[in-house]
Amino acid sequence: MAIPKVTPIQAELDSTKSGGKHRPDRHGRKHRHKGRHGSKNGHANKRRKHKKRRHHRRRPPKHLLPSTPPAAPAPPAASSPSPPAGGSLPPGVYAGTFGIPQATRLLTRAGFGPTPGQAAAVASMGMVAAVQSLSRPSGPANLIGPPPTDDEGEPLAPADIWGHDHLWWLDRMVRSDQPLVERMALVFHDWFATSEGGVSKAQQMIDQSNLFRNYCFGSFLDLFKAVTVDPAMLQWLNGDENVKGAPNENYAREMMELFSLGADRGAYTEDDIREQARSLTGWTYEWSSQLGSHNFHFDPRRHDTGLKTVFGKTGNWGWEDACRLCVENPLHPSYFVEKLWSYFVGAPPAPETREQLASTYVGSGLQIRPVLEEILTSAAFYEGPPMVKPPVVQVASMLRATGRYIDTSAWVWLGDESGQQLFWPPNVAGWDDTRWLDTSRMRARWNLVDYVLDGTSVDAWNDPYSTTETAEEALALALGAWGNPELRPEHLAELLDFAHRSEARITANWQKGPYRALRFNALLQLIGISPDLVLQ
Repeated sequence: MAIPKVTPIQAELDSTKSGGKHRPDRHGRKHRHKGRHGSKNGHANKRRKHKKRRHHRRRPPKHLLPSTPPAAPAPPAASSPSPPAGGSLPPGVYAGTFGIPQATRLLTRAGFGPTPGQAAAVASMGMVAAVQSLSRPSGPANLIGPPPTDDEGEPLAPADIWGHDHLWWLDRMVRSDQPLVERMALVFHDWFATSEGGVSKAQQMIDQSNLFRNYCFGSFLDLFKAVTVDPAMLQWLNGDENVKGAPNENYAREMMELFSLGADRGAYTEDDIREQARSLTGWTYEWSSQLGSHNFHFDPRRHDTGLKTVFGKTGNWGWEDACRLCVENPLHPSYFVEKLWSYFVGAPPAPETREQLASTYVGSGLQIRPVLEEILTSAAFYEGPPMVKPPVVQVASMLRATGRYIDTSAWVWLGDESGQQLFWPPNVAGWDDTRWLDTSRMRARWNLVDYVLDGTSVDAWNDPYSTTETAEEALALALGAWGNPELRPEHLAELLDFAHRSEARITANWQKGPYRALRFNALLQLIGISPDLVLQ
């Protein structure tokens, strides 16, 4: 598949001014402090939990009523992958059926899950066209649906009210018609992990997320340069404190270890880090109580103009040279493709796959999009093992499936409990995705499902409910509320058995309606917390 050279897309700048990764080791002890200037303007440094407000529907919406009871999942519609114009699919590309299950995986891993009916529509496009519909968006993103609000129905203030930045980004995940742009922004938010705890104001983190949107398909070198002098990163890894005569090594170390080369691979030495830190000297900013940190700029007087030797190359290197030297290191391409791969495929790439991806990456001039498209059309992507959805991805996918939008601030503390509050990664190494499903996080996932269903589940004791609904009808209704997701046959069978067993407990006339309502609520919850919806 011929991939044209691309330039970074222009991100939408709205009214706010829009697998296997490195595990936290020594980085887990770093950067847990608050910003050096204390609390942010308008941001409370505490989490407020509030009682959930229930808005029960008196009965399930008519469009969710089943027409026929489910027996077994229908086989996916057959659809052949679309070969690129003028030839057959290159080696390693997925050549199997591209049906609803494959389209669902694509929409979930390269976005935030399908809306009802979307997977079938995408499957009909064929694999290559489906991938390119995500990876080659045109123009600014459109946010489709009602704008986000807090619990009182008020508009969000992401730069001023604590937690509203999380809601602002979650809303984009739910409503944007460019989901892969948002997913790649999330990838790079983890890759170049920066926390609001180390900056002076939330707007700087929002601006950084827009930087990721702007560069997510273009040159990695351009992205690397932009991140290096981004105000949030300059504060987070002390680039603003890096001055000639007293170099600060924080960013120099992480730009090699976490961002471009990887640790324990022989790519660099401690001397390289020290010399690189000298190359990065010179950046500073101004501070005021009204504006916080602002006017980030390069001051030549703070820069070390002496010769530096990095990776065996000597010169009067500056900050741009520091980025270039990293990506020119022979061990960078393999690190880049393996790290990007780890966000989309649950098992490491085969050696020949890694070499092919690295060749594509270098041959394209270090462009991100060609590598990403090869990953999203690879056999390993569709045939490999499932992956656990990051918490924010699960929330966004559930909201999209149920047709719900951002209307509560609860997603902030629920995100924290489930292990992922946006703009607050635990450390410079990002989130540890091996802990998404530990015992405490699984309880939080149950709560996420419960809150998503607020407004869909029914009030069993105060609202009338069918006294004759069968087990099959109850399951069909619950699946419809979730947008009729593809569940494995054994899971459908277990849910249907549960529905039959629940009905057997109805022994009195007064139980016929309420107990069936409770059964419907239970089926909703069990579907939402099932492996089919938690995994991607």
